[in-house]
Amino acid sequence: MTLVKIKGHHTPRQFSNFMHELINDFPAGYVHGETGTYKNSVPLNILENETAYLIELAAPGYAKEAFKISVDKQILTIAVEKEAEEQQAEKYIRREFVNRSFKRSFTLDEKINAAEIEAKYVNGILTLNLPKKAEVKPEKKEIVIN
Repeated sequence: MTLVKIKGHHTPRQFSNFMHELINDFPAGYVHGETGTYKNSVPLNILENETAYLIELAAPGYAKEAFKISVDKQILTIAVEKEAEEQQAEKYIRREFVNRSFKRSFTLDEKINAAEIEAKYVNGILTLNLPKKAEVKPEKKEIVIN
């Protein structure tokens, strides 16, 4: 057993806080919890421009047909259900990239036109275009006094 000394004198509580901060600062994709689920299993970006919001989801190695994208009651869900792979004859010494099932959900703002959402998958990036609803601006009208 190797003992690791942490700089300075720390109480068990301070060590616990240190470990908690260290574990929570790991990048997305590390196992957490008892279920072994992957927190934020796929990284994404959300951008906004004048006409739409864009969601870019990095998911290389998946077939376009594997993605299931739906909107139900203002909840946008992006999911991939990956079936268990058959055992292969090759023996992996180290295996770091494996396509797993995942599910990400987003609550849509009332400004988004859910009926016009579009998606494309190019070079391992799934991009969703969530157009904003056109603002209804009252027409300017001059009133003539009679």
